Amino acid sequence: MRIVFMGTADFGEPCLAALVGSREHQVVGVVTQPDRPAGRRQVMTSPPIKTLALKHGLPVFQPEKIRRPEAVAQLRELAPELVVVVAYGQILPKEVLDLPKLGCVNVHASLLPRWRGAAPIQAALLVGDEFSGVTTMLLDEGMDSGPMLLRERLKIDPDDNAVTLHDKLATVGGTLLLKTIAALTDGTLQPTPQPSEGVTYAPKIKKEDGLLDWTQPVQQILNRLRAFTPWPGLFTFWTTDAGPRVLRIWSAGTESQPIVRGAVAGVVTAADNHGIVIATGDGVLIVRELQMEGSRRMSVAEFLRGHRLETGVKFGRGV
Repeated sequence: MRIVFMGTADFGEPCLAALVGSREHQVVGVVTQPDRPAGRRQVMTSPPIKTLALKHGLPVFQPEKIRRPEAVAQLRELAPELVVVVAYGQILPKEVLDLPKLGCVNVHASLLPRWRGAAPIQAALLVGDEFSGVTTMLLDEGMDSGPMLLRERLKIDPDDNAVTLHDKLATVGGTLLLKTIAALTDGTLQPTPQPSEGVTYAPKIKKEDGLLDWTQPVQQILNRLRAFTPWPGLFTFWTTDAGPRVLRIWSAGTESQPIVRGAVAGVVTAADNHGIVIATGDGVLIVRELQMEGSRRMSVAEFLRGHRLETGVKFGRGV
């Protein structure tokens, strides 16, 4: 089968690899976003999918906007029987959706209709969902609103963060994609409309979402830490003699104990080599690994050897 693969982020790598490794399918083209400047030095960087595609000798197309006539014409020339879309980053216009005879199949990192949108993995972790999963569906002109094909459920482990859950779901996605295409091809799979009940949306994550609010319950803070690792990170501000400094938290836990009497949220109640204990809205957060801006990630023991941190210091929003 002639397939065009559309994707940008590394979540789609197992899906593209599965198609390349399959004898039944021919990837006739890979469409991805243009190279973009990245990092502090703003070095032009290729999307992960482009790197993988070139490794396998696949033709790559990088239109700025997929709805432009010249981009649609390129797709038409490839004559795909099926288009596979995984974390591409643009909504496809009707002209593209109507091109392949079998439609456009999307691999989405949630159990639809829960968590439509750009950041379903982070959204599930933020609210403490017990399960996540992968859904394949036929795309329509809406936001992840097309009819469902197959779904696979996955339990979220207590120590999962956005990295580990991403990798698990990406692997599931590659396997589920091949099952979906096989069932579509032999006619044994009928699309199922998404139910109107249970629809939730996962908006795109912004850098400022990582700013820590110490008045929140400690479990909510821990959920944010899981969801925002590695990006944008969970961070707070520490006012030093040199002014406010960004302090990023990499690892933390809690204890089943009430907030220290009289402690204000964000105030350090204890600090030793085992952890920095900070008051929250309903308890304490114990920071075990952190990073000061301009420095490297380090354990609390390493941090305290180089920074004096006294009980009563208050972390906040840098205002």
